[in-house]
Amino acid sequence: MDPVSKALWFVESYFADEISLDDIARIGGVSRFHMSRAFAAATGRSITRYVRERRLSVAARCLANGAPDILAVALDAGYGSHEAFTRAFREQFGLTPEAVRAQRHLDNLVLVEPIVMDDTPTVKLETPRFVDGKAMLIAGLGERYAYDSPNNTIPALWQRFDAYQGSIPGAVPHAWYGICRNFDDTSFEYVSGVEVADFSEMPKEFSCVRLSPQKYAVFVHREHISTIRSTVHAIWRDWLPNSKHEAADAPNFERYGPEFDGRTGNGGLEIWIPLKG
Repeated sequence: MDPVSKALWFVESYFADEISLDDIARIGGVSRFHMSRAFAAATGRSITRYVRERRLSVAARCLANGAPDILAVALDAGYGSHEAFTRAFREQFGLTPEAVRAQRHLDNLVLVEPIVMDDTPTVKLETPRFVDGKAMLIAGLGERYAYDSPNNTIPALWQRFDAYQGSIPGAVPHAWYGICRNFDDTSFEYVSGVEVADFSEMPKEFSCVRLSPQKYAVFVHREHISTIRSTVHAIWRDWLPNSKHEAADAPNFERYGPEFDGRTGNGGLEIWIPLKG
């Protein structure tokens, strides 16, 4: 089983208990950083959100079946008070626990069911090359995204960044970078930018990223940009766990060379994964 499948099995077996991301990563046999990235790439949502939504979906079924004690349901779902449970329940379903118990059905609720991983082989990756990456300064526009943000949100950031092309002081031409950094359990920061000589004259709205010298595995994605998630999924789900390498807790990035056509999304790109050692 790959790390994500192991994580899903563990969550479904024990989400009624107190489990942490560290527990889930340990079961998956990978680091907490790796598990967060792999789970998000495979499912489109964060682990913590999935655990919460599964617990509340089970709670909703109990309430629709007429559970007499809402506090007991709340405690089983991992909430220490009726108020905290009600707040989370309403946020997910738009109804209070009392309303669901009173209506005795789930027809107007969207429950989160267990994710079943598709065992169909993922995309076939080309053999990566290994690079001792140099220190770089990357400047551009950055925003924070939840792991379950729609796939079409990041292109809007690139569209905004296009307005700065040709006017960035000290920009190194012919390559653009999509930096993924500052990961936590639910989200990450993405910076669309270029390499620059220094940060001294950057627009005040820019995010400035210092990349330290780092070993990378570099994968080529030759298909349309819209299918990049399949390649990322294959790297984190299949290649990394089966390799002798371990991901480093450092930014990973996409590199777009002059062959990439931003208007059509064709031309290919590279995905740089930081490695320990």
